[in-house]
Amino acid sequence: MPPVYGPTNPSPESQAAAGVRRFASFVELKPEHEAVYREMHADVWPEVVAACKRANIQNYHIWVQTIGDRKFIFRSFEYTGVDPAADFAAVGEDPTIREKWWPITDDCMTAVDGGSGGDVWRDAELVMFLP
Repeated sequence: MPPVYGPTNPSPESQAAAGVRRFASFVELKPEHEAVYREMHADVWPEVVAACKRANIQNYHIWVQTIGDRKFIFRSFEYTGVDPAADFAAVGEDPTIREKWWPITDDCMTAVDGGSGGDVWRDAELVMFLP
């Protein structure tokens, strides 16, 4: 079904015009790596925080939810830049993220059926925003 935009569900273009775009996605959490994932996110490395800030990412949230016998990680954040593709790519160019953080955290996740591309995270669609 195509998106329906309105006063409480702004289009990506109107979000960008307002200076903030919201992103959300989810992935499955491997049960055998849950403790590591939680520990890493209880005290995120300063280099990781700095890379997110440089990429114009703010108000980053991560939740874990059990559905049936599986656990999922849900994330959402606000983006305040003008070129998300370039800014998000820059995060992946940071050596600490690419060589240290992602190898550990990526091992904690598995792609959810229906994802696209090489990214294990599956995008979620915004259907309501109430500031």
